Amino acid sequence: MRVMGIDPGLSNLGWGVIEVAGPRIRHVANGILRTAGPGELPRRLCELHAGLVALLAEHAPAEAAIEQTFVNKDGAATLKLGQARGVALLALAQAGLEVGEYAPNAVKKAVVGVGHADKRQVEHMVRHQLPGIALAGADAADALAIAICHAHHLQGAGRFARALAAAGGRA
Repeated sequence: MRVMGIDPGLSNLGWGVIEVAGPRIRHVANGILRTAGPGELPRRLCELHAGLVALLAEHAPAEAAIEQTFVNKDGAATLKLGQARGVALLALAQAGLEVGEYAPNAVKKAVVGVGHADKRQVEHMVRHQLPGIALAGADAADALAIAICHAHHLQGAGRFARALAAAGGRA
């Protein structure tokens, strides 16, 4: 199954695609969608949408995952991030994808084992889990971490469903 992870951003939106087969995870592609800015917000949001639509058509993921927005001290920046995230969610919904949403600490815990890991640790563990990868940058590494987190979530849900079925559907 193909999973796309998205690290939303208005200037730099990281994306990564992995292939999941049981416990195996394989890198497919990664990159960063950059908007020409600073500039008119609606135009930049359109650039993000068009870029994501093209990536979705090219890589045809079966599932997607995106990082949840966290509120920082700059309210205007948080709102712009939320708008970029909304455009990403729209593109994923238009593609008919189920979308997992994960808090930054949950992604770090799933990939590094520690919820307050720094960006270098996340990138190191992404490189460790996807050997030989050429990363497009930190935002792409974060997007792949989000995809890996979603893959772990799907694997856990699959194990739970199999265990429930083996128990005769009794919870």
